[in-house]
Order: sequence, then structure tokens, then C-alpha cells
Amino acid sequence: MAGRVIGFIGLGNMGSHMARNLMKAGHKVVVHDSVAVSEAALVKEGAKAARSPAEVAAQCPTVVTMLPAGPQVRAVYTGKNGILSTVQKGALLVDTSTIDMDSCKAVSSAAHKAGAVYMDAPVSGGVMAAKNAALTFMVGGPEFDQTKQVLQHMGAKFFHCGEVGTGQAAKICNNMMLAISMIGTSETMNLGMRLGLDKVLLTEILSVSSGRTWSVDTYNPVPGVKEGVPSANNYEGGFGTSLMTKDLGLAQDAATSTQSPTPLGSLAHQIYRLMVNNGLGSKDFSVIYQFLKQQKNK
Repeated sequence: MAGRVIGFIGLGNMGSHMARNLMKAGHKVVVHDSVAVSEAALVKEGAKAARSPAEVAAQCPTVVTMLPAGPQVRAVYTGKNGILSTVQKGALLVDTSTIDMDSCKAVSSAAHKAGAVYMDAPVSGGVMAAKNAALTFMVGGPEFDQTKQVLQHMGAKFFHCGEVGTGQAAKICNNMMLAISMIGTSETMNLGMRLGLDKVLLTEILSVSSGRTWSVDTYNPVPGVKEGVPSANNYEGGFGTSLMTKDLGLAQDAATSTQSPTPLGSLAHQIYRLMVNNGLGSKDFSVIYQFLKQQKNK
């Protein structure tokens, strides 16, 4: 697929790297973002800017979106000057956002009526994986092979989960587990350090023991343990606490609708909501370590 024209809408912490990797693979990329400076950075590297999602869709038989939540996805696809107002017949629309199932299925239905194919393909791996084209994609929809041809330039692992919406199902399950494990890692590191253990030594022990998790050995929340992660950068530039809170809310909605008991998921959601209310919404979700560090057992 080298040399194809691909649209990319949503150039935040993740999307900017993903679009850049498409360019590195030799594709001509047409970009749009509500923040002009985000567009300008990609244009300097060779992308073409469009004034609206509609303008992107008019030029591109393939469009990738990476947006914060369901309302933004609905607006970008079905709103005024949205993708579906000018979409090409047979176009492939790949939404890599993490959104609610209702929005996912509503946009899919609207795309089908417009003669296009909509695929949900939320991602996991974080900003560093986006930068290094090492993301994991969980894909729902009928055209997996065609979609993978696009995603392969931005990721390393690809799973076809089933019909439209199943990619979202896999993603919210993953992020619920991630939030729970990050809280557990933060509690453990805080306790160990208060008991006098060196933070690096404790991380090394946990990384080769039965308590090992991605939150311990790859995305450690304690400053000074790992380089190149948000905790080494004042918790900037990663996966925002507000976004994790949103995903945990989606997981709780799904748990309610399926009557699935998720007591730890519910507690994690409450904790992250409390962090947002304490002004930490824009910080990476691993800032839970600092939040807990400031608390004392009464």
C-alpha cells in the first residue's frame, strides 16, 4: 500500500505519532485537527492540512481517526462538515479511538448507509509504542485484512475480535485491568519504599517475581526508576488521567449492562474520578503513585 493517500484526523499525543509513521512508510497523509499547531507540526514534515473532516474524506479513500471520546467521534463522522458528508464510495474508515459501544455502532450504521466501511480499531501500548510503531490494535468489523494493511505501519500486533464494536469491548477490558494494576503497582511501590526498600531494587524484584506487570517493568509510576516514561517527565505526555477515567466509566457501563461483577473496576473508577476532581486530569494516569503517596492511612 505504499504511496496511497490516507487521511488522519486527531493529532494528539497518540495520533501525531501514528500519522507520522504512515508518512515514514511512504504514504501521502492528509491531516486535520482542531488544534492548528498540531497540524502545523505534521505539515512541516510533509503532510497536507485539510480545513475539515469533510475535506479530508473528499481526498482520501482511507481515513484513520484518533479522537478522545464518543461525542467527538460522532461529530467528526456525522456532524456538519463531517467525514460522511463527502466520503468516497467504498472508503475504508478506521477509528482507533476508545469510545462507547452506542457511538461505535451508530457511526458504523451511518457509514454503511453512506457506502463506506467502518472499522473500530482501538489501540494499546501508550505514547512510546505509538512513536515506535509498536501499538497493539484490537479490530472489529468485516474488512480485517484490508484494515491491517493500513495499521501495520503503526503497530506490531493485530487482533480481529469479531464484528464492529468487539474491538471496543477488548479495549475497555484491557484498560480496566491496566488501571487496577497501576493502582496496585503504586500501592506496592509506596509501601515498599516506606518500609525502607530502594525503589530500583524493588522494581527489579517485582519484575522477575509473581507480582510482575506492565505497570512495574515497562511503565513504572515512580520517578527515577525508568527513563522515557511519563513518571520521568512530571507525568506529562502520556495517557491522561481524564481519558483513563472515561475508559473506566465505559467499562462500568458495560459491566452494568451485562450484569458482570467488577468490584475492583468500580473502585478503580472511583479513585480515578477523585484524581480528576483533584486537578490531575491532564496528567498521565500513572500519577496515581503521587496521589497515593500524599495519602496516609488513618
